[in-house]
Amino acid sequence: MKQKNILLIAVLLLLTLTVSAQRRTRKPIKAEVPDTALVVKQYLDSLNVMRQRLDSLQQVNDQLRTEQNDGRYFRLFAPTTFYHSGAQKSLSLQPKSDDEVADAIDEALMSLYLRRPDLVVDNETNLQEAGSIRDDVNQELTQEVELTDFAALVPEEPEAVPISIVVHKPNFWKFKGDGYLQFLQNYVSTNWHKGGESNYSAVAAANLELNYNDKDRITFDNKLEMKLGVQTSPSDTVHKYKTNNDLLRFTSKLGIQAHKKWYYTLQLLAYTQFARGLKANDEKVYSDFTSPFDLNIGIGMQYNVDALGGRLKGTLNFLPFAFNFRYVARMDLAEANGIKGNHHTLEDFASQFTGELKWNIFDQLSWKTRLFANTTYHQTKVEWENQFELKVTKYISANLFVYPRFDDGNNRDDEMGYFQLQEWSSVGLTYSF
Repeated sequence: MKQKNILLIAVLLLLTLTVSAQRRTRKPIKAEVPDTALVVKQYLDSLNVMRQRLDSLQQVNDQLRTEQNDGRYFRLFAPTTFYHSGAQKSLSLQPKSDDEVADAIDEALMSLYLRRPDLVVDNETNLQEAGSIRDDVNQELTQEVELTDFAALVPEEPEAVPISIVVHKPNFWKFKGDGYLQFLQNYVSTNWHKGGESNYSAVAAANLELNYNDKDRITFDNKLEMKLGVQTSPSDTVHKYKTNNDLLRFTSKLGIQAHKKWYYTLQLLAYTQFARGLKANDEKVYSDFTSPFDLNIGIGMQYNVDALGGRLKGTLNFLPFAFNFRYVARMDLAEANGIKGNHHTLEDFASQFTGELKWNIFDQLSWKTRLFANTTYHQTKVEWENQFELKVTKYISANLFVYPRFDDGNNRDDEMGYFQLQEWSSVGLTYSF
């Protein structure tokens, strides 16, 4: 009995020593750290396999988008990896999200992690450190197809045919003009220098221009203005017809560009009238053709005006050196025109300013104005012509003409002094070319 007990104790002691020796000889198990390069390679290989699978499932139009191509299923087919989203949802108070597919995949992966942890070969942290995980792995993959528009057939170009080129010499001359025939109501002050009276009458006018511009430096402008108005006055028992508008004026300007809109200018201005100037119930002739005839030649500078988007255009001439020549054919009118003694002519030097502007206020209404000022040592003359034109149609227009004038070379009037005024309005035919 004692031997059996000793043998049993010896066996137990041997087993104890064997277990202790096994425990001492057993090496501790170290966690294997995955190789980063290997992880990246495995991940890229899985992407290539997935891409080949997706390419094989591509279809036309409505078959392009299927659940088999959904990127959210990638985690089920890639090498088993521990993703954080499943664990986070399991520990969250709201384990469900708006994406039912992602929730189902996370639930399936968590079941796999718990039942077969030995199949997990990697984790999401290592993939993020390797820099190869996609942020949109849980998002739906949508493929977009761009359809090419139908391209029209390119027409065949005809064979090249030789052509002849004609080069025309540039024409720097420009001719234009306008005219009108109108009926009007006329007002003339009692001291108007050419006579006349307030009445209803008719007037005809024509303006012709021939201008040269070489688009470089030289300009040469020529304008001929003709205007003649006649009237009948029931109160006039001496004259059946009289003139109330009478003008024959020629302006010529030669310009050489100095700087941009400034030009050196030589201007010639000549003007007279067509017929005799009369007053009602008066036999006296107050003016006549070439009685007087005025010729002005001036040298100075001209500024070309172009403003308001091209609606306001014109010229301003500053002529500090001017020569005035006056000729009076009728000797009985010489003294009234400033000529003393038995002479027909008068010469004098002066300074002169001439400004001509046209403002197209709008398409139907325009304003033409001309300001002429001439001063000598003993006489000052200022004329300001204003014409407002309202176009009713292409060939019918209405005009308002206002013409104030100052001339201290004439006799002073008790009512208006040296000022004179002419005004008329009319409606009639007009034509421009």
